[in-house]
Amino acid sequence: MTYPDIRPRRLRRTPALRRLVAESGIAPRQLVLPLFVREGATETTPISSMPGVVQHTRETLKKTANEAVAAGLGGVMLFGIPEEKDAVGSGAVDPHGILNLAITDVVAEVGDELTVMSDLCLDEFTDHGHCGVLDGDGNVDNDRTLDVYAAMAVAQAAAGVDLVAPSGMMDGQVRMIRSALDAEEHTGIGILAYSAKYASSFYGPFREAVDSSLQGDRRTYQQDPANRLEGVREAKLDVSEGADIVMVKPALGYLDVLSAVKDAVDVPVAAYNVSGEYSMVEAAAARGWIDREAAILETLTSIHRAGADIVLTYWALEAAQLLKR
Repeated sequence: MTYPDIRPRRLRRTPALRRLVAESGIAPRQLVLPLFVREGATETTPISSMPGVVQHTRETLKKTANEAVAAGLGGVMLFGIPEEKDAVGSGAVDPHGILNLAITDVVAEVGDELTVMSDLCLDEFTDHGHCGVLDGDGNVDNDRTLDVYAAMAVAQAAAGVDLVAPSGMMDGQVRMIRSALDAEEHTGIGILAYSAKYASSFYGPFREAVDSSLQGDRRTYQQDPANRLEGVREAKLDVSEGADIVMVKPALGYLDVLSAVKDAVDVPVAAYNVSGEYSMVEAAAARGWIDREAAILETLTSIHRAGADIVLTYWALEAAQLLKR
């Protein structure tokens, strides 16, 4: 009988050995916690499709930001839920709009101890739920939307944000935002671009989280899930227009795109572990079908292994504690 000469299992024998030779390992500093804040709220509102996630009040938002600092997270991504919406998303550019107030609240609370990021898109603020303003035929008008994005970026910068995060997938959005920020002397504000954002079925729970008013779908501006090279092209375009960080969204269904983008650009790469990915794990764990904590860490490790330097995840606070163990 011939036994093997090469035994890879030797390096798997103990936990210490496995740690010693681990090829990938994500740290709390690489995690970003998405947070939803609701205008006028006096108490948190649970999101039924995302167990453990809530719509915050301004006060609970500040408390959670402090928890993020204590956990060693890299940052928070803020989303605003206004009381009133209109066709052009005017609440997005209002200095007293909920998202801009939330930015100021969090920056005043935690200062430079946490990177404060904000979603730069109109979908939460428009009564039709699309990511831009509509033309007379009901289609998203790319170039009119760019003008609103520019004003939105300046408003968020004035509120104190560190990174604006355009997520609308309008052509030329990064160039327009960079020009607007620089023209108003906000040259230090960075851009985290949602570069490869796909028209995914995994966004369903998020739409509950932001009280979406979407009519129709976003397939004319978000990417076709069948396309990988298009995602790489979009990321390279955003870098050429001034993006400081590029992002792939969703994460788990697009790890091949994430890997390809990582190889193609020379800026940090983020990935968004989206609501549907979160909710699937939570639902399976609630039924006892999977080991929840192990699945959380395996999910985040796989995203990091595929190429993400930064991971946006609703598990960020919990994952930071699990990683510290």
